[in-house]
Amino acid sequence: MVDKWQYPPLLVYLETFQFTKHNVDQQTIMKHLSEDGSLFQSPSATAQAYISTRNHKCLEYLMSLVHKCPNGVPQKYPMDEELVELSMVDQLQKLGLSEYFIEEIENILKKVYRSYMEQESQQDNLKFKADKIYKDSLAFRLFRLHGYNISPRTFCWFLYDDEILNHLENNCGQLRSLLYCVYRATDLMFLGENEVEKARSFSKKMLQKVSTKMEDNIIVFPNLSKVIEEELSIPWIARLDHLDHRMWIEQSKEGPLWRGKASYYTLSCVHSTGLMQLAVENYTFRQSIYQNELKELKRWSKKWGLTEMGFGREKTLYCYFAIAASTSLPHDSIIRMLVAKSAIVITVADDFFDMRGTLEELHVLIDAIYRWDSNGLNGPSKAIFDVLDDLVTDTTKELVLQGKIDVTEDFRDLWRETFNSWLTETTWGKSGYIPSMDEYLETGMISIATHILVLTSSCFLNPCLPKSKVKPQKYENVTQLLMATARLLNDIQSYKKEQEEGKMNLVLLHFKENPNASLDDSIAEVQRFLERKRQELLANIFTDDNGDFPSQWKYLHLSCFKVFQMLFNSDNLYDTDDELQYDIERAIYIPPQYELSHYLKNQTTYLPLSEKRNLNISARYAQTQVRLNGHSRMNISVHPLPKKYLRNASYNLFNYTFSSLCQI
Repeated sequence: MVDKWQYPPLLVYLETFQFTKHNVDQQTIMKHLSEDGSLFQSPSATAQAYISTRNHKCLEYLMSLVHKCPNGVPQKYPMDEELVELSMVDQLQKLGLSEYFIEEIENILKKVYRSYMEQESQQDNLKFKADKIYKDSLAFRLFRLHGYNISPRTFCWFLYDDEILNHLENNCGQLRSLLYCVYRATDLMFLGENEVEKARSFSKKMLQKVSTKMEDNIIVFPNLSKVIEEELSIPWIARLDHLDHRMWIEQSKEGPLWRGKASYYTLSCVHSTGLMQLAVENYTFRQSIYQNELKELKRWSKKWGLTEMGFGREKTLYCYFAIAASTSLPHDSIIRMLVAKSAIVITVADDFFDMRGTLEELHVLIDAIYRWDSNGLNGPSKAIFDVLDDLVTDTTKELVLQGKIDVTEDFRDLWRETFNSWLTETTWGKSGYIPSMDEYLETGMISIATHILVLTSSCFLNPCLPKSKVKPQKYENVTQLLMATARLLNDIQSYKKEQEEGKMNLVLLHFKENPNASLDDSIAEVQRFLERKRQELLANIFTDDNGDFPSQWKYLHLSCFKVFQMLFNSDNLYDTDDELQYDIERAIYIPPQYELSHYLKNQTTYLPLSEKRNLNISARYAQTQVRLNGHSRMNISVHPLPKKYLRNASYNLFNYTFSSLCQI
């Protein structure tokens, strides 16, 4: 009755046969009843089976199901509990709500991971099952994102069966949500993982081949085509988390459309109304914080004269947007302001070395920085030193007040090293000296200054970054990889500008050192080098090496890298005046455009009676709307909810939604 591709048999639709000329005899029905009394685990088909046969086991199955799910039964029961749990975790992460459920998510992943490890030696992967590929791909992505040691073979097993590959290729239009899940899993590819690379190439090819017709037998989303298009055009590593959350909120506004019991994944409770309302409120809550912090940052830049230096780039808005949208830091995080201020100072100082300062002025500034004394400085040099001194002093004082380490001199050393690298590059340019690629990269990794952003801010994380990790030239491998990849990204997109300005660049140096290569060859070689380093960086971030570099610090490195990947993914957006303005408005000012769909308005929630007490608490949260005042989208005043209130409301909603999922 079930074919080789594990598609459901016609008997699953027994309840529809009464409207046709086809009759099924009782013996055939009885032959296919399961031990639990169900007909292929389909409540509707089992109901028709009971009507036809009056079998008491069918009735027991139906009565048990109605007792467990009094508000409406699922189209298939029992469901794959692990898939339900993984889908819930995935949905929380997509909507930006995972920060409220760190412990719950970790417990789920630990349990499912143990199950995968126990089944690893027993799995029979020779048979094609669409739901298995989907689940395995989702599990691989979530495990890897959370630092679990997971083999690519977990989801790449289908690559070793030509018949399965042919089936996927011939039916890619109907299986594109499965292929999309495979493609997302390959975002977390480490260096040397050839299986993952093949899976990425195959799934990407199939997704590009798929037409815009909606013919998916696995999961049907009204906006699936838009989501896939976004995924293929802008990779995950180049998208900022905050805007990604917005995309999922807005793309989910029409709700999921499930194609009957033939769908393997009828998890519509994951897309509950309450969860979507919570995601919207959380997003606008963050926007209210970002608006206030940005106002404060603009006042700070103006106070120190950084907005009117008379040269270079004024990037206060860009710098704050990048850090705010790249990571879900605590609502009261000092880290956003520290990273943004540091990035602004780096931009102004770097431009002073590139555009304004004479070698004599630069040497005087370097001398003052090494002495940490502004005597003898004037004009832009003094302005740069004064704001730097204030930033370091305020930051280290705050650390001491929090009972953490005094790293004043260590922070100064980081800045001294960076200023010295700018002087080295300027001296090369003015003297006409051409360094080797290795010599250039050694200096360029420092001059890009990403180490300052992540190391100084990591001191505010819990646990605090120890003093030994802040020493120049003693950086952890993950920090060195961040420094290298950021430099490579910058150089690939900036070589034309730097060639015109007579500055050094890794692409140009490779071209000069390889006379038989074309400029395109040099670009391609640097891109391959970048890809290797990027995969090494991801391995360092997502691998638990039992070292003394906690995951919180690593994730800050990831956020910093994603910012650089976003800025230099296909162009140099940092040097533009308004290319990021649309994203900035959507991240900070314009609330998500979410509207409850008619699919969700009348949706039946499969909720056991014992869980109905949570409805009042959840409803109380749902009725608390963020108050928006004013009509100008650039001057929205948002009344923020207390973080504790969001957490309590989130927790009750999670219990309500998740209990209904796990018990169907």
